[in-house]
Amino acid sequence: MRLSSKWFMWFTGIGIYVMFLGGIFYYNLFKWTFDEKLKQESIDMVRLYAPTLIEGLSRNQGAITMAEFDTVSRFSKDDRVASLLYLNKYGEVRWFKDPSMMTKSFDDFTRQVSLPTDAIEQAWLAKTPIVRAVPNMPLYDIAIPLALRGDVLGVLNLQISREGVVKVINKAMHKYAVGAVGVLLLLGIPLYFFLHHFVISPLLNLRDAVEAISFKSLELKFPARNDEIGELAGVFGIFLSKVKAEIANSMVREKSRGVAEARWWESILKAVVSKNHRAIVVDEDNSVLYTNFPVTGTATTDGKLHLLDVIDSQQQDVLRLVSVALDNPNQVKEADTVFRSEPCHVKAVHLDEDGETKRTLIIFESKSVGVRI
Repeated sequence: MRLSSKWFMWFTGIGIYVMFLGGIFYYNLFKWTFDEKLKQESIDMVRLYAPTLIEGLSRNQGAITMAEFDTVSRFSKDDRVASLLYLNKYGEVRWFKDPSMMTKSFDDFTRQVSLPTDAIEQAWLAKTPIVRAVPNMPLYDIAIPLALRGDVLGVLNLQISREGVVKVINKAMHKYAVGAVGVLLLLGIPLYFFLHHFVISPLLNLRDAVEAISFKSLELKFPARNDEIGELAGVFGIFLSKVKAEIANSMVREKSRGVAEARWWESILKAVVSKNHRAIVVDEDNSVLYTNFPVTGTATTDGKLHLLDVIDSQQQDVLRLVSVALDNPNQVKEADTVFRSEPCHVKAVHLDEDGETKRTLIIFESKSVGVRI
């Protein structure tokens, strides 16, 4: 997988993770803020008209006054109020949307209408507004005691719907999601251009420079940079310099070894081969390493002659003999041939030891002279 793809997957994953955590935080923040605002507005709405309700309760506990009726009717018409229950200090229903329930006791009322929470009882005992969330429903059950000089004269119970709050929260979360994606893009685009310009492009240029390295010069053509990629290119250039020096030393050692081997063969062949006989030593590639007679021909790039440049390519018997010698190491193979217009008896032996050095010795014995070895 390419570096840009890995970066994109990493950035996207981190972005989604941060957006998710931020979404949880902001959702709870919005929920707490708007819910608290809804609760407080409901309580403040009742407190605003509480004097009217307290005055009516003080005058007559048995019947609701017109001022009270107008007040609770105004409350019930609020879109946020799902249900309203108004009780006097004796627990009798002073107002409910079902007129048949009015003047009934609290116990009779609860037998017919199920209350979702115990907010009324708790508010009566605590003499302070009590808010309870209705289980499995988007409602808050708010009970507000109406007290005068510490004496509870009645309780107003409101079931406030959260639907408006949910809509506001969903709208706010939608704006958050759009804003978060926008911020992610605003951060991602500059970061991607930074990555592409300062990391990916230099790496691609370094790759092209490495691919363009010539085995003759072993030089890395890459512009100098004052960053980690420049340091990498510098280290690679130093490595190439060491390789170049090692190759040069190897060539020197190989040349020295070749000269020493040529002297060794010269000494050996002078001792065992007659001056009238011709000898050729070749390596495993049939490149000529040494001859005891002058030869001419076109040398290869490494300065060596091939066996075919010394003997006539039509001399299949010699080539066949060399092939047989290769197949039978350390065994002398013989044949008759004509070499340089002279009838000869040719011998070939392939010297194969456990090491890497493998040589083939070919000796042409002139029949005209009659000397054999």
